[in-house]
Amino acid sequence: MDKKIQRSGFQKHFKKGIVVVAMFAIAAAAVAFTNTSATGPSQNVDLNSLTINTVSQGAFVDALNLRGQVVPKTTIYLDTIAGGQVEERLVEQGEYVTKGQPLVRLSNTGLQLDVMSREAQVTEQLNFLRNTQMAMETSRLNLRRDLLEIDLQISHLERRFRQSKPLVSKGVLAKDRLSEIEEDLAYYRARKELTLERQAQENSIRKVQVEQLEDSASMLQKNLQFARKNLENLLIKAPVSGYLSELDVEIGESKTPGARLGQIDIPNEYKLVVRLDEFYLNQVQLGMAVNVLLDGTQLTASVSKIDSRVAQSQFQVEVALPSGISDIKRGQSIDIELMLGGDKQNALLLNRGAFFTSSGGNWVYVVSEEGRYAKRREIRLGKKNQHYYEVLDGLAAGDKVITSSYSNFDKAQQLNF
Repeated sequence: MDKKIQRSGFQKHFKKGIVVVAMFAIAAAAVAFTNTSATGPSQNVDLNSLTINTVSQGAFVDALNLRGQVVPKTTIYLDTIAGGQVEERLVEQGEYVTKGQPLVRLSNTGLQLDVMSREAQVTEQLNFLRNTQMAMETSRLNLRRDLLEIDLQISHLERRFRQSKPLVSKGVLAKDRLSEIEEDLAYYRARKELTLERQAQENSIRKVQVEQLEDSASMLQKNLQFARKNLENLLIKAPVSGYLSELDVEIGESKTPGARLGQIDIPNEYKLVVRLDEFYLNQVQLGMAVNVLLDGTQLTASVSKIDSRVAQSQFQVEVALPSGISDIKRGQSIDIELMLGGDKQNALLLNRGAFFTSSGGNWVYVVSEEGRYAKRREIRLGKKNQHYYEVLDGLAAGDKVITSSYSNFDKAQQLNF
């Protein structure tokens, strides 16, 4: 016979308790969902892990404190022209050299042979020119001699014609003899005209030919001088006086044409090379004032060049230093103050911090008055200097802002402490 199982009182109350707990959990989730929908996601954080700064009001100095490296203002590079093998090293790197001082001697057998070949060509051409000129002069003299002989014959025939004409009329001399003299006279007169025409033509041709030969010889002379100059350039000399800051040559080493051998720095003329964050690329302008701090003395300089190419999130500017500074060395680092603009006396200031990396300066977490939580707030920042951001909108003096990194909670709308 079946027996009815009776539930104990504990089991009855346990089941009711589970139902009540489930109801409370559902109610709490609903309340939490309502709060999240109203204020956005929130996150609990440890207050001790945060950096909090107060927005203040004061003078915003629109300047950057930077470090610049001293480099020579003018550098002269030493390059080979014809190339060759390093035969002798006459100075050492770092020495002061004077203009025209020999530095390195090279040897180039091919260039020497080329110069000898050019010299032979020039000599041959000059000899040919001289022989041509001599032949032309001989021809000119022969023509002059022919003209003299023709004039002499004409003179003799004219005299004989004058003497023979009366004799023919008297019957003493035959008429045929007079005609023969007259024909000879006409022949020599025609020959004289032909010789004069030939002389004029040869003079014209001679002038053109001599000019061409002289131009050819002059060109060969110039080529020879250029080759000889290349040969002279095997002895590398200092083009200016200065410090030989680099000299990359070793005895026996071969250098190709155009190879860089070293460089000379002009003394007492320097400039500063400064690298800045790309954030300032649109703010830096040519001629912008720069205060240079040198041995406790402040010098005024200016930005002379801006290289807008960005590398590793930085760009480079050059600062022209006043001439005559002798107590600085190449490679030395100097503190400078780059004046980006005029100072503002009544500006809202927010301390710089890692928050900018996550928010880009478009929003921050502002701590409540009672200090129990911080809410996300949209803001607008202006310029920045070494210590502060200039606040343009969204914050007021006395607001407390979390300035440490937001990388762990940048999706939350509220941080609970």
